[in-house]
Amino acid sequence: MHKRIEELTLNAWPALQTLTQQGWLLRFADGYTKRSNSIQALYTESSIDLHSQIEQCERLYVKAGLDVVFKITPFNPQELDPILESRGYTLLDPTSLRVLAHLDDMESPSHKEVQIEDKLTDEWLDVLADLTGISEKNKAVKRKLFNYSVIQYGFFILYDRTEPVACGIGALEQGYVGIYDLVTAPACRNRGYGKQLMLHILHWAKKHGATSSYLQVVQNNFAASRLYDHLQYKEIYSYWYRHKHIER
Repeated sequence: MHKRIEELTLNAWPALQTLTQQGWLLRFADGYTKRSNSIQALYTESSIDLHSQIEQCERLYVKAGLDVVFKITPFNPQELDPILESRGYTLLDPTSLRVLAHLDDMESPSHKEVQIEDKLTDEWLDVLADLTGISEKNKAVKRKLFNYSVIQYGFFILYDRTEPVACGIGALEQGYVGIYDLVTAPACRNRGYGKQLMLHILHWAKKHGATSSYLQVVQNNFAASRLYDHLQYKEIYSYWYRHKHIER
């Protein structure tokens, strides 16, 4: 199941360009998010020279004008992470991958002011920008990423008296709904809006055939972790990134 979930995360959060190098997946998206601009070893031939493979990846990312970022999962060669550390790569964002095995018996959301779109709209992007400060450049990249994806999405905005207070994305595939970009307005946190939005996404997903859910949360995001604990999400594995800036 773990590898299947990892595949779903790659599908749900796309890149503008993808290359494969001897079983390694290289993703490029003008620098918007580590997920879309990182290297991941899907499989590795036993005969491969890891240092040579890393150097080839470095050349490609430097050519693209990007920092070099590796996503380290339990499915990588065990020696990859210590090699990257020895080459000066910094560890970033230890993250918990969690699964909610069943969508049965969920409570219904009590807050009804929600807007759901099946396409990424300018309104949704503007709300995300207001809540997170995402730049115009990155808004344009995000629009490209999601407008050309074949995954079924729901783009959610939660309102309070016509004021946007939270937003999020549900990504549907193979009976799972992935939760992405779940953000609550800073002035509106600790009021239950995040839970209400999650319930809306999960009920929408169940209506569209999902039976389970997954999400990813940075381990030091304690407020989000408490919410996901409350909703019964359980960690199945963790991952992190290794980052290095290389001058052109």
